[in-house]
Amino acid sequence: MLEVIFRCITDEAFFKEVILGFSNVALFIFIVLCIFVLSKGADWMIDGVIVLARKTGLPKIVIGATVISLGTTTPEMFVSVMAAWMGNPGLALGNGVGSIIADTGLIFGLTCLLTVTPINRFILNRQGWIQVGSATLLVIISLIALVKMEGQPVLNRWVGFLFLFLLGCFLYASYYWAMKATETDDQETCESETFSLKRCWLMVIGGLSMVVVSAWMLVPCACEIAKRMGVPEDVIAATMVAFGTSLPELITAFAAVRKGHPEITIGNVVGADILNCLFVIGAAAATRPLYIPPNFFKFHFPAMIIILYSFRIFIFINRDDRFRRWQGGWLFGIYLVYIILQYSLNIGE
Repeated sequence: MLEVIFRCITDEAFFKEVILGFSNVALFIFIVLCIFVLSKGADWMIDGVIVLARKTGLPKIVIGATVISLGTTTPEMFVSVMAAWMGNPGLALGNGVGSIIADTGLIFGLTCLLTVTPINRFILNRQGWIQVGSATLLVIISLIALVKMEGQPVLNRWVGFLFLFLLGCFLYASYYWAMKATETDDQETCESETFSLKRCWLMVIGGLSMVVVSAWMLVPCACEIAKRMGVPEDVIAATMVAFGTSLPELITAFAAVRKGHPEITIGNVVGADILNCLFVIGAAAATRPLYIPPNFFKFHFPAMIIILYSFRIFIFINRDDRFRRWQGGWLFGIYLVYIILQYSLNIGE
């Protein structure tokens, strides 16, 4: 039994064969179980991060933008690299871009709607510009490829290696900024402060592992349900796969809001957007050149740019260092329109 479970976790093809034999009821039960494990893992991870931040003196938003973001973008990276290797560039690129849209539109939008969300300008005036700049660079390179190349434009492998180099620069800059940053949060006491540093790291790593593995197993189940309902493969790749691989960020955000630490969500979302562009798309393009389907120029890139620049404008106009609920509603509304148009324009093609 343990051998079967281990193979399901490590062998995607075997796991997909297993779920083909599941009934719809069994698939729904398994999805609910995955969501429960996701939630529990996120709880442990957030508790560990909060105490770890206090013990190390690093701001929670910095840890959210680096350690947590690297972990929660692992599903996107895995899916995109495998998709590129197997010759499915639309899925690889769509997963990265779709995850950026989901992170900022869905996750951050809901966070603003649920709670008062503070603006940490020290982080957002640095990493926030990298968030917008990396996505803009991706679009500019894609547009140049569209104009210069004959036939279908391609993100060549040099683009992937460039993005991976910029990723290294970003991680170094994050460490440098973390050393300059000061923790301004209230140092309230809580029972979890009795945790040892070793236990904190075990909670972070263990919780993160639960979140990543559960999300990884959830995606094929959700896709199988969608196929049985008659949803086309391309729509699944652009929406359900991107949403599924963004589940770690979503569950982490809900756990952070429930525990009263929305700043972790902001750091996680900003960091995840940067990593989805530089790490996920960069690694996929370095693995194999990515062809850019036409609908990216008409649909996905514009949606991504509108959401990210709206987020940037909100940071600029909120002089009291608080995001407004209507701003969360705006971002979430754009995400809903994006999803609705995806399905209404593609189903039945």
